[in-house]
Amino acid sequence: MKKIFYTIASALLLGLGSCDSLDLAPIDYAATGNFWQTEAEVATYMYGLHGQLRGDYQSLMVLGELRGGAMMDGTSSINTSLNSSSIITSNLRTSSTGVSDWNGYYGKLLQVNHFIEQVTNECAFLSDASRNTFLAQAHGLRAYYYFMLYRTYGGVPLEKDVKLMSGSIDVVSLYLARSSAEDVLQFIKDEIKASEDGFAGNTSFDCYTWSAYTTQFLKAQVYLWSAKVSTKDYEKPHQATGTADLNVAKEALDKIINSGKFSLQANFADVFEYTKKKNSEIILAMPCDFNEYSNWGVNFVYTPSIVVGSYYSPDGNRMEDVLSLGTAGIVRYEWKESLVKSMDVADSRRSATFLEYYQDEALTKFGSSMLKLKGHMENGIRQFDSDIIMYRYADVLLMRAEVENGLTGKCASYINQVRQRAYGDNYSDAVAYVDGSFAENELAILKERDKEFVGEGCRWFDVVRLQDASKQPLAFSADAAYPKVYGEAALPVLDKAKEEYKLLWPVNVSTLTADPELKQTWGYNEAEGK
Repeated sequence: MKKIFYTIASALLLGLGSCDSLDLAPIDYAATGNFWQTEAEVATYMYGLHGQLRGDYQSLMVLGELRGGAMMDGTSSINTSLNSSSIITSNLRTSSTGVSDWNGYYGKLLQVNHFIEQVTNECAFLSDASRNTFLAQAHGLRAYYYFMLYRTYGGVPLEKDVKLMSGSIDVVSLYLARSSAEDVLQFIKDEIKASEDGFAGNTSFDCYTWSAYTTQFLKAQVYLWSAKVSTKDYEKPHQATGTADLNVAKEALDKIINSGKFSLQANFADVFEYTKKKNSEIILAMPCDFNEYSNWGVNFVYTPSIVVGSYYSPDGNRMEDVLSLGTAGIVRYEWKESLVKSMDVADSRRSATFLEYYQDEALTKFGSSMLKLKGHMENGIRQFDSDIIMYRYADVLLMRAEVENGLTGKCASYINQVRQRAYGDNYSDAVAYVDGSFAENELAILKERDKEFVGEGCRWFDVVRLQDASKQPLAFSADAAYPKVYGEAALPVLDKAKEEYKLLWPVNVSTLTADPELKQTWGYNEAEGK
């Protein structure tokens, strides 16, 4: 029922917005007094906000993974054209920004702001408990969207209110300059606090809706980022805070660990298994169902007409249609051979994440399909309806490892909980991680995350946050990189001397032109001689 509500309520949201300078939309009669009359209507709007979140699921990959240095660009192993090559190669310029209009986040924020405004100031029929829970969810969602914006652009406009537009309003009053990096990060922390306060004592949980545990997960992400990542800004940059915020992240993670509600699945593949949705590892997921909503998994798997009978499996036999794709499938995104083969064959994540094949009988021209979004078979047809997993318990453990590395340098126990699940019966002291130096531990955590979270929107954010011995992002490290051609030397994702500004994304020209208060992201104009 909740999944059906997502669709209905998301459609309803289209008519519930007001207008502002960042994302203009018409006002519907529902926003002016005919809608906010019952708790059921408030709940429907909240379902709509979750539907809106689900509709944004591709942003995790686009903003959080493509630039991480583990993906191919140009042409795939089956000779299809790969998407997003300019993003994958970080070929970002003020004239080619990869994404535009703040990735559409201000339209979503407008709806969240509207909800917060109405539920805070109106809706007298709500009990205190209901009001607090609704607001806790909304403040959590607002913190999430602004954190995605912050990690992408640094300082961004802080649009906290709904600005109504009438025919006589002065458009100039809708202009909004970027707030500083420090101010945006503080606002995100304040939103998390508001979400925590609203959830106080509320331990109810459903992985398809925002919960107190989702807020704790996001809190850990935010404070870990704040502790380790310095963000450039013309007005007020954010300087990494170190120990203080690491301890806040630790507290948030331990609340999840000690809740008793979450555990690793015994088998890695079960995390993504269609028949095991809402399993014990999932903290937040967006539901998919072939009758209601599908994912984009078709973009990660082979085209049968190209591969079947022509390509070869690793055992040297000609490929069959092992996924029963029929006429579906086209590789628009593919991971590098060097990433796939960095996984031990005894590590269950390799076969659970990738279907490997070769173009030639000599097994020299490698290719792979990513399996996490493959869905299930229904009446002989492949349905791409795996849930979109946003937050899961393995990430809690590896973030906890990262926190502990920053505090004590003793992170191996957390890494090995994840690694032991991956190896299963093949786990032994020979594959267990042993604590090393700070830099060795950071690299080990990154490599473990690389194997664990393929396709889950992590690696770009990971190489910005995780650090080398001099506390520089691993985005600048060749040791953290995967070569474009298997067996050759790897180059860093970014050249620190020339591309440090590319840790943030540029804003597209039309967005800047529409609002003269806006300025380009730090460093881009200087790099381009403007």
